[in-house]
Amino acid sequence: MTETVTRPPLPPFTEQTAAQKVRMAEDAWNTRDPARVALAYTPDSKWRNRAEFITGRAEIEAFLRRKWAKELDYRLIKELWTFAGNRIAVRFAYEYHDDNGFWFRAYGNENWEFDANGLMQRRIASINEHPIAEADRKYHWPLGRRPDDHPGLSSFGF
Repeated sequence: MTETVTRPPLPPFTEQTAAQKVRMAEDAWNTRDPARVALAYTPDSKWRNRAEFITGRAEIEAFLRRKWAKELDYRLIKELWTFAGNRIAVRFAYEYHDDNGFWFRAYGNENWEFDANGLMQRRIASINEHPIAEADRKYHWPLGRRPDDHPGLSSFGF
């Protein structure tokens, strides 16, 4: 017997549940734990991340392991853009440095589609990044979850 896994909140989304889903995703990504993050996706989830096409949890986990091995001290903020039914659109920005100590900020948009159990079955991400001076960083919270009182994405004008 196969166990059905659900990941509330479930579609169809309201503004409140869509925003909750976005914050849950942000929190998970800020753990930088590929195995934990991959569990939010269907076993056959399909991604487009920039120009890379990824299918399934194993590929998602491998991608995230590679990503966070290169993107050090990664901190991310996501913000709900819009939603309808089982879809959510998100804006985000994250900061990280490479192993040479150079800092970067990446901006992007994601389109998410969920199955009836609240697992993401499709993720389409468009991302651009540029180098920043360490003094220009905006995300200074301790690694992990962004504190509730820390400004959100729109607060920075991103």
